[in-house]
Amino acid sequence: MASGTVRRLRLKTVLIDLSGTLHIEETAIPGAQDALRRLQDANLQIKFVTNTTKESKRRLFNRLAGLGFPVKQDDFFTSLSAAHDFVKKSQLKPMLIIDDAAMEDFEDVRPAEGAELDSVVIGLAPELFNYEKLTEAFRVLLNPGAKLVAIHQARYFARKDGMCLGPGAFVKGLEYSAGVQAHTVGKPSAAFYRAALDGVDPEAAVMIGDDVQDDVAGAQALGMRGILVRTGKYRPGDELKIDPPPANVCDGFPQAVDAILQELQELPVS
Repeated sequence: MASGTVRRLRLKTVLIDLSGTLHIEETAIPGAQDALRRLQDANLQIKFVTNTTKESKRRLFNRLAGLGFPVKQDDFFTSLSAAHDFVKKSQLKPMLIIDDAAMEDFEDVRPAEGAELDSVVIGLAPELFNYEKLTEAFRVLLNPGAKLVAIHQARYFARKDGMCLGPGAFVKGLEYSAGVQAHTVGKPSAAFYRAALDGVDPEAAVMIGDDVQDDVAGAQALGMRGILVRTGKYRPGDELKIDPPPANVCDGFPQAVDAILQELQELPVS
């Protein structure tokens, strides 16, 4: 079922990745809906934390609900939300390189037409990753003090037809050419995870995901435990790529839930 050492700790919060962990595009991971219901019945705080940038929070909720997952929109914490909050707090006027389906999350911070741009916000936007658009972004970043905001820097992600290039390659290209360093707001940012925990001690939380770097290593760097699932973007040997290794490695989300519920049964009530 799983490997690795699970620390004996009474859990309060479970953070769950979405794409590759609960679903891949329009297909749910087998058994994931029932597993989520079992986890909800354990009276744990559950939050869905995702770097998905191709859809707004509303569209993402509708997708999961349409796949039969028992979800509430308030339980979603996305890197798009974190990017929006950063732009608003910093009072930036950004060039937005994001998919049209995600644009509704930025309506209140979009610069007026003709405004002088002082930043670039970049997510996964395959239709916009072309020479002219990236050159436009590069020119914005040449202005003194301009900021490059990476919604996340994933190297790749899983689709039904196989692995696909993530936005990280394009972020690194802009960093290299413009001589700037990106500010990353999504996973594995410690600030992102702290905000998702909303005051809960990291040692009372666990993160379940398919990305050994962004999901597991990022969570464990803050003091959470990370459960790596062998679905989505997982590739054989990923669990050996980080130190410390994942607290647990499971075949899929249902098996990760099994491990959590088994732990809760074995621990005394505090």
